[in-house]
Amino acid sequence: MKRRFIKMHGCGNDYIFFDCLREPIPNPEALAVRLSDRHFSVGGDGIVLICPSERADARMRMFNADGSEGRMCGNAARCVGRHLYERAGMRREQLTLETASGVRTLLVRERDGIVDGITVDMGAPELSGRRIPVDADGPVIRRPLAAAGQVWEATCVSMGNPHCVIFSDDPASLDLERIGPAFERHPFFPERVNTEFVRVINDRTLEMRVWERGSGETFACGTGACAAAVAAVLCGYCPRKKSIEVRLPGGSLRICWNDTVEMEGPASVAFEGEAEI
Repeated sequence: MKRRFIKMHGCGNDYIFFDCLREPIPNPEALAVRLSDRHFSVGGDGIVLICPSERADARMRMFNADGSEGRMCGNAARCVGRHLYERAGMRREQLTLETASGVRTLLVRERDGIVDGITVDMGAPELSGRRIPVDADGPVIRRPLAAAGQVWEATCVSMGNPHCVIFSDDPASLDLERIGPAFERHPFFPERVNTEFVRVINDRTLEMRVWERGSGETFACGTGACAAAVAAVLCGYCPRKKSIEVRLPGGSLRICWNDTVEMEGPASVAFEGEAEI
């Protein structure tokens, strides 16, 4: 059986999207593994199902390249918003999206009927250790953590999924293929973790590489950019309630931590096709 898909990305964080508003997709875990292969299939950081919701305009289910289901993905959320606005007849400035981490509000900016950018209200960051979750009570800010043969200073945040933020003078020089898995499967993180390696350029600009649990290094991570900005505020590098640019290998996102964290960025269509499911 074949189903249409749309390949979309937010700053290079790319997923294969299926519109399931009328017809579900069977066995998405195995499908994610098969289709995410960049050599023998479509290729991507995973697949996303756009499903009906009783609580919002739609529900997003995201599956990583290893088949594991993620709780939240900010870049994918913006892409779902673009699909709902342009192709599902929901041409409203404000849309709501149900995720495994709760309902998120999307504000759509359009030009000549085409989505030009989307701001996602990502909710309040979770800073309590056991709720992130990490193996510690209370906030985890600049905590020494041994991994990959050295000791790092870890600041941990949940943006609907767990993040460990490491500030570094030169993230570009790090061997993430070696270091990333050491963090992802570290016993300090009972549900594995996404890890951001961040350089502070100035008090309004960060540069970041990310190792995502279940997918490896990706060109961008929306929740990771939010976690990096929150961690930068907690560590005194950046001010709260000010827009912070987070530069990633695939592009830039703008993050602002008020009561909740707002993320603004693009949602781009790469191509469309059919896949055997």
